[in-house]
Amino acid sequence: MTAPLTFFNCDMQAATMHHLAGMQVMAYSNQAPDKSPGMNEDAMGIFPLGPRQAVMALADGAGGQRGGAQASAMAISCLQEALQGSDTDTRAAILNALDSANTRICAQGTGAATTIIVLEWLDGRVRAYHAGDSVILVTGQRGRLRMQTLPHSPVGYAVESGMLDEREAMHHEERHLVSNMLGMPELRLEMGAEIKLAVHDTVVMASDGLFDNVHLHEVIEIVRCGPLQAAAQRLISLANERMLGARDGQPSKADDLSFILLRRG
Repeated sequence: MTAPLTFFNCDMQAATMHHLAGMQVMAYSNQAPDKSPGMNEDAMGIFPLGPRQAVMALADGAGGQRGGAQASAMAISCLQEALQGSDTDTRAAILNALDSANTRICAQGTGAATTIIVLEWLDGRVRAYHAGDSVILVTGQRGRLRMQTLPHSPVGYAVESGMLDEREAMHHEERHLVSNMLGMPELRLEMGAEIKLAVHDTVVMASDGLFDNVHLHEVIEIVRCGPLQAAAQRLISLANERMLGARDGQPSKADDLSFILLRRG
């Protein structure tokens, strides 16, 4: 079985490709272009559990908060510990791990916090868990959005209710506010329904470094078909280009950028 992969404080120049559990996976994480030197507050984990089973996770430490990088790393480490030592089902291990991570982060008393997204994969079926504004989405080869997690933020709720459209949301002055994360005593973990992936479906897991700089329809158009490696490079190039300077009314927000892309087989 493939060994677990963890990504802490990464400075990656390109996405890396991995084949495991019946999946093709691209992983990327790098600090914001204006953080030199600095700390990448995102963390990721890819945990194979068998020939057709795996769990993937991404945590985005709250920027500007003390200990954001430590909080995101703690979330991924708690998940790894729970999955390796679990004698219960995977769903219980994930929920217990995130509850434990929240308790540990809160106990530090520093105000540290992190978003978390987790994808449970079993033989082509996926289930999403999340808290915060990092996003998991599933798109078909023709660009149909099959699933997207709802960001736990005032702006995310406004988009869901129809009060804001996606373009307005990307330029909203309160887009940085998040209402539910690990590190909050009143944490609420959201668990989605199980989805069976079609052969050519693509899953995107990403921190807001991607979705604050690249429109949803652009992300879908880039990843929906073609080689996954090329899609990863196009996302990196476009996000970094916009982070370095606004142009033609496009969004521009320098931030750590991390994502995981995956497809069946």
